[in-house]
Amino acid sequence: MQREHLGSRLGFLLLSAGCAIGIGNVWKFPWMTGQYGGGAFVLIYLLFLLALGVPVLTMEFAMGRAAQKSPLKMYQELKPGSKWGWHGYVCLLGNVVLMMFYTTVAGWMLQYFVDTAAGLFLGLDTAGIEAKFGEMLASPGKMALYMGVVVVIGFSVISLGVQKGLERVTKWMMMALIVLIWVLAFHSMTLAGGSAGLRFYLIPDFRRMAEIGVGNVIVGAMNQAFFTLSLGIGAMAIFGSYIGKEHALMGEAVRVSLLDTMVALCSGLIIFPACFAYGVDVNSGPALIFMTLPNVFNHIALGRFWGSLFFLFLTFAAFSTVLAVFENIVCCVSEMTGWNRKKTCLVCCVGIFLLSLPCLLGYNLWQNVRPIAGHDILDSEDFLVSNLMLPLGSLIFILFCTTRYGWGWEKFMKEANEGTGLKVAKWMRPYMTYVLPVIVFVIFVIGLVGFFKK
Repeated sequence: MQREHLGSRLGFLLLSAGCAIGIGNVWKFPWMTGQYGGGAFVLIYLLFLLALGVPVLTMEFAMGRAAQKSPLKMYQELKPGSKWGWHGYVCLLGNVVLMMFYTTVAGWMLQYFVDTAAGLFLGLDTAGIEAKFGEMLASPGKMALYMGVVVVIGFSVISLGVQKGLERVTKWMMMALIVLIWVLAFHSMTLAGGSAGLRFYLIPDFRRMAEIGVGNVIVGAMNQAFFTLSLGIGAMAIFGSYIGKEHALMGEAVRVSLLDTMVALCSGLIIFPACFAYGVDVNSGPALIFMTLPNVFNHIALGRFWGSLFFLFLTFAAFSTVLAVFENIVCCVSEMTGWNRKKTCLVCCVGIFLLSLPCLLGYNLWQNVRPIAGHDILDSEDFLVSNLMLPLGSLIFILFCTTRYGWGWEKFMKEANEGTGLKVAKWMRPYMTYVLPVIVFVIFVIGLVGFFKK
């Protein structure tokens, strides 16, 4: 069967960036920047993104493009008869587990957009806004409705095909997201008193970094740089399989990383000036988006309008990742079963909806269920993906592309460098073969220790 390809290079870049751009950029990056002291964290994050993210992303793209298969069949195509193929099934599992909690969080974003546009936060004080978040978590039916809307719309788009559905919708959505974020960032930067927030965010303060702990800031930046691109479960390899050979892949990896970083940085430009302008604690952690910012919008002129735009932007960011990962799941299941796209989408739609229910029930009916080390269901599912499958999967990709036991450096380099643009250089081989795997393994160990310490 002829493999469907993307219609344009812009489609590939926006799709890949859309997969990377998600709640890690617009939710986690701002609160981590707040907790780790601002500008110094941002600087170290950018350095690690270049050193870690770009090489592994190049490898995923190269494996996908060379194999022209989903992650499930990719290894069999590149190294027939080898034992590497088992990781393809782990990739599929990783995508499924990711969606088991990500769809719930995407539903939160959608619900907050609807509630903000409907004016449900108007006139509430800080305690009232915090109570609203608690009410949402205590309502499994309402959460299931919004999660279901995300799942049904997502698979409906995927059922239309790669070009007519996925590429067309993601293009428009990503362009709308970029326009929204620029408008919101410009508005925040013009708020009276917002300049202090810009200084906190953009000017590195190494004294503040020393107070928090240099090691803590470096580890936090390293983790965020690694996880922001969703590497290690084949989520990016699938888009490599949909593109031609016109462009070298390291250049494409840099462009996708830049788009991803631009959205993360602009999220900070929205949040920090607004927080400083209205005296809000930027160190409030994960609650920053859902409990702190609605309070800020209540004090801004036309706050309902700006708040609605902000949560629409968050919904687009989350939904772009949902679409990309749904495509990966559908492609893997279709290759495994031989079903056509529409049948696969229908079965996967029902399956993902049912598998997503435990996460949202974990905040109400199943709140006493603590599967891993006393953590709730969402945190436990996130642990499986973020702390196990992403770093170990990336380690496997690196070893497969750089050692003679796998695909090998020469084949990887030949595939990655086909076409015009920035190429993998020979001098990078020692770094990517010996240094990169050690850094990824260190991230894995730190993440493991950190999770079980909490």
